Amino acid sequence: MRFTTLSVAGALLVLTVSSGLSAQRPDSQLDPRSVELVRQARSAQAAGNLGGANDLLETALAVDPRNREAFVLIADIARVQDLPGKAIRVYGEALKLDPNDLTALRGQGEAMVSKGAMTRAKDNLAKIKTICKAGCAEATTLAASIAKGPPPAPAPAPTPVAANAPAKETAKP
Repeated sequence: MRFTTLSVAGALLVLTVSSGLSAQRPDSQLDPRSVELVRQARSAQAAGNLGGANDLLETALAVDPRNREAFVLIADIARVQDLPGKAIRVYGEALKLDPNDLTALRGQGEAMVSKGAMTRAKDNLAKIKTICKAGCAEATTLAASIAKGPPPAPAPAPTPVAANAPAKETAKP
């Protein structure tokens, strides 16, 4: 009697674990709907519709949050929109999925350069050089961005002076 209860519990455990494992997809296989949404987003981006492309990419990530290409494209769009902080964060999400993604490392490094984080950009360049021993385009591009440096800060707008403003009076003792 004691063995029957243990046998039933063991059988239920085996069934539960095996059914859960068979339902999971391997990491390399993305949901086809997500891949199609990324394709549509690329078309929208090429047409200049950055907002629509961004929406499609966010939907692609909702369908399959393992779609690294969607993260990279969102970050690319953020860089075009002059949002380097967002780009750095989103490239980081892509790098969590694949720490050796050269495109994400280069893009994140370039976004860091535009934020003025030169040390961190150089760290990304070192990672790229470690991954591709013989020079690669990503290393060359990021090295050129680092050499160029961050873009100059915009000059502050002058404050307008009213033409009919009364002259300040000085206090006389």
